[in-house]
Amino acid sequence: MHHFHYKQNELCCEDVPVSAIAAKVGTPVYVYSHATLKQHFDAFDGAFGDVKHLTCYSMKSNSNKALLALFAGRGGGVDIVSGGELYRALNAGVDPSKIVFSGVGKSLSDLEYALSSNILMFNVESPQELLKLNRVAREKGRKARISIRVNPDVDPKTHPYISTGLKENKFGIGVEEAIRQYEKATTLNGVEVVGVSCHIGSQLTQTSPFVDALKKLKELIAQLAKMNISIRYLDLGGGLGITYDDEVPPHPKQYAQDIKTELASSEWTLILEPGRVIVGNAGILVTKVLYAKTSHEKNFFVVDAAMNDLMRPSLYGAYHAIQPVKKIPGERLKADIVGPICESGDFLAKDRLVETLAPEDLIAVMSAGAYGFSMSSTYNSRPRVCEVMVREDRFEIIRTRETFADLVRGESIPGFLGED
Repeated sequence: MHHFHYKQNELCCEDVPVSAIAAKVGTPVYVYSHATLKQHFDAFDGAFGDVKHLTCYSMKSNSNKALLALFAGRGGGVDIVSGGELYRALNAGVDPSKIVFSGVGKSLSDLEYALSSNILMFNVESPQELLKLNRVAREKGRKARISIRVNPDVDPKTHPYISTGLKENKFGIGVEEAIRQYEKATTLNGVEVVGVSCHIGSQLTQTSPFVDALKKLKELIAQLAKMNISIRYLDLGGGLGITYDDEVPPHPKQYAQDIKTELASSEWTLILEPGRVIVGNAGILVTKVLYAKTSHEKNFFVVDAAMNDLMRPSLYGAYHAIQPVKKIPGERLKADIVGPICESGDFLAKDRLVETLAPEDLIAVMSAGAYGFSMSSTYNSRPRVCEVMVREDRFEIIRTRETFADLVRGESIPGFLGED
């Protein structure tokens, strides 16, 4: 459930008309529902309430620190993939003992920063990373808690760009190699083996791939036990999908039940890394129509949001529902919703049956809370947009709109250009 609904033909976020937000802060703007964020986090976390677990929100899906603070306040941790995400998490008040560090390309400075912050554990993704982490930890006189991210070669049945658990993907280590690396880790003084990790992909709409991956992890843990390597944490990653169009993903309760059934009883602490399932349907992108245009019998509505603001349609061909902020009776027509960027790939929707729109009309791009702002850029020197959180009948700006001055901050013209 989300809290975007119509009152007297006016789209509202909780009790605030979306048009009132746009009038105050301008467009484009991302709008998030506090009630939805809270409800989704609690639904997921609560589904595992009867087993030892830690819900580490996957902050790459949306890293605004207002969201991080909300989830941390409800007992959550975070899954990070960069030093910048670690900085954001700590700045938002996330407990370092609830932070896990994933990612295939952790830099030296990333490792040093995370070690000095005393995070819960590193999900190691390659033999070279293991050796580098060991060296850094020894130099700092610390011991890095690790799991090895195992690539279980399970088909997640999702878009190939967001599949991460097949053997041809760049992530993790194959099961047989993982066993060798666990054995190697026991000989290293700078690391402590505490877990096993995997993540098979994003936007999964079935539980069977998760269960298949879990079965392989259980077999691996049994092999490790025979080698006297004990495991405390079982990190199952994230990836549970949401409804964008006509998908019917399982409810977190069903997902949790299937996982717990396969686990039976165990002493492991489950680590779960939900992202999209919590924030995806908790946010919308509000944009204004600039022009209506017809070319070669094709209709276009040019809006002030673009692919730099919401990359998913251009990158994945992803579907986002389009809704008018104010419902006005009238004809519908098939049209492309496009932005101002000089790329043919700059679109938010293609061949979509929508209300006939006019300049200044507002539309909402739905289900934009995940991988929306977090993937945005300043391409075409377009400042990044404003973000707002709504709670009941009030809202606050949680990220101010960038200015033109922000676009050139940090840039300089070298003095030697004056010699030309």
